[in-house]
Amino acid sequence: MMPPILSELKSALGDGLKIIKIDVDKNPGIAGQLQVQGVPTLILYQAGQIKWRQSGVVPAHELKKIVESKTS
Repeated sequence: MMPPILSELKSALGDGLKIIKIDVDKNPGIAGQLQVQGVPTLILYQAGQIKWRQSGVVPAHELKKIVESKTS
């Protein structure tokens, strides 16, 4: 469900946004390190710092608002 949402977000925000998807089943070490307990878990980083995180599906228009408010 998230791929089309992330694609829409990337289209809206362009090259200023980098989206990385991690398969937690294939990368359990990273999932543990990031304390991912639910899928999907969305984490917004800026300059190596976590600015926001949430588990669950978030619509593209809400994600856009979150990214803009947390990174400005």
